[in-house]
Amino acid sequence: MSAIIQVEKIGKKYILSHQRQSYYALRDVMADSVKRWGRKIIHPLASRRDPDPTHEEFWALKDVSFEINQGDRVGIIGRNGAGKSTLLKILSRITESTRGRVTLRGRVASLLEVGTGFHPELTGRENVYLNGAILGMSKANIKRKFDEIVAFAEVEKFLDTPVKRYSSGMYVRLAFAVAAHLEPEILIIDEVLAVGDAQFQKKCLGKMGEVGKEGRTVLFVSHNMTAIQNLCTNAIVLKNGRILTTTADVQNAVETYLSDVGTIKEISLVERKDRQGEGKILITGFKMFDNQGEEIYSLISGQTVEFRIYYECVNNQKPKNVSVGIGISALTGQFLTLLSNEMTQKTFGAIPQKGYCTCKIDKLPLAPMIISVNLIVRQNDIIQDWIQNAASITIEGGDYYGTGRVTPSTHSGFLIEQTWHSHGMSDVS
Repeated sequence: MSAIIQVEKIGKKYILSHQRQSYYALRDVMADSVKRWGRKIIHPLASRRDPDPTHEEFWALKDVSFEINQGDRVGIIGRNGAGKSTLLKILSRITESTRGRVTLRGRVASLLEVGTGFHPELTGRENVYLNGAILGMSKANIKRKFDEIVAFAEVEKFLDTPVKRYSSGMYVRLAFAVAAHLEPEILIIDEVLAVGDAQFQKKCLGKMGEVGKEGRTVLFVSHNMTAIQNLCTNAIVLKNGRILTTTADVQNAVETYLSDVGTIKEISLVERKDRQGEGKILITGFKMFDNQGEEIYSLISGQTVEFRIYYECVNNQKPKNVSVGIGISALTGQFLTLLSNEMTQKTFGAIPQKGYCTCKIDKLPLAPMIISVNLIVRQNDIIQDWIQNAASITIEGGDYYGTGRVTPSTHSGFLIEQTWHSHGMSDVS
C-alpha cells in the first residue's frame, strides 16, 4: 500500500532573540549594524567564529521521518514543547519546514486552533461554503453536505450571524463539522477539541472513528491517552523535536510517553528506604483517578482528580488521630502547596489497619509543569512515615477557565478563579 503521507528528515528552525537590554533604541540598531558591517570587512569569517550572542537557534523539529498509509488513524503524543503543533502546521502547509520534504497525496482539512480558516466577518453559512471551496469541493457537493454539517454543529439559529460573535464552543463545533464532513482524504485535528464539553468531545471522537473506517486518514493530537487508545491505530511519540517512537502498537506508544514524562504508572513505595518517621504506619502506594473512577497517570489543568495514599499499620492496630498530607513542589524545589485532611477538618478519628485515604480536587488549579509529590502520615502530631519525592507528575494545559483557551505551557504556578469588569468614568463616584 502506498503511503498517503511521507515525511522525510524534516526540520524546523526558529531564531530566538535574547535582547541584552530592556530598551533598545534605533541608534542601538544602527550602531550594531555598523559594527557587524565593519567586522565583516576586517574579518570576513568573523561571523562563523564569533556568533551573535543575542540570537540562538532553536530546532522545534529535527530529522523527523515517517510514513502514514491511507485509512490509518494516527495519534501524535508528547509533552508540551515536543513539536506536535509544529509538525501539524507543516503537514497542513501553514508553515514550511527548514529542511526535508513532505509528500501528501490527497486533500487536507485541518483544525489546529479555534476558528482555523474562518473569516470573522462572514456568517456561519458563508464560512461553510468558503471552507469547502478552500478544500476544493464544488458548490453542489457542499450544498449536499450542508444540512448534515449544520445538524452536527448545532448552530442552526446562528447560521446567518457573523462568526466573530460566536462563542468558542460554537466556533469549534462548526469548524470541526466542516472539516469532518467535506470528505478530505486527510483530516488533521489538534488538541482544539479540548475546548468542547464532554458530550461534544464524544461526538467528535465518534465522527473521527467513522472517518477512519471510511478509508480516510486521521492525525490526532491529544493529551487524553484514553481517546488516543480508543481512536487510533498507530501512534507517534515526539520528544524535544525528535521521534521517540513510532509504532502500530498504540498501547506501547502510550506507555513509552507516560514513562518518559515521569508519571506515576503503577508506583510502589514499599521498597523505599529513604523514608523518615517512627514507622508504625507505612505508606505503600500513591495513585490518581479521574471523575469517572479511571486511574490516570498525568494531570490536566482544571480537571477533577482524586489522590489516593495507600497505607498499612505494622502493629495490627486501628490508629486514631491520623493526619495525611500531600506536599506539592515544582521540580525547581519551590514549595507550592500542602493538601492535608488536618487543614480542612479534624484528624481521622480511627482508620482501618490497612487501606487508603483519598483527597479530591474538583478543579486542579495548577498550570502546565512537572510537580514533585511528598507524602506524609502523622499520628498525634508525630511523624509516622514521610517520603520525599514519592512521585513526579506531569500537568498538561487544560481549559481551566472554561473560555475555550488551553493554558499555555509558558504559564506556571497557580490558576486563580477571577471575575473582570470594565467601567466608564461615569460609574466611578
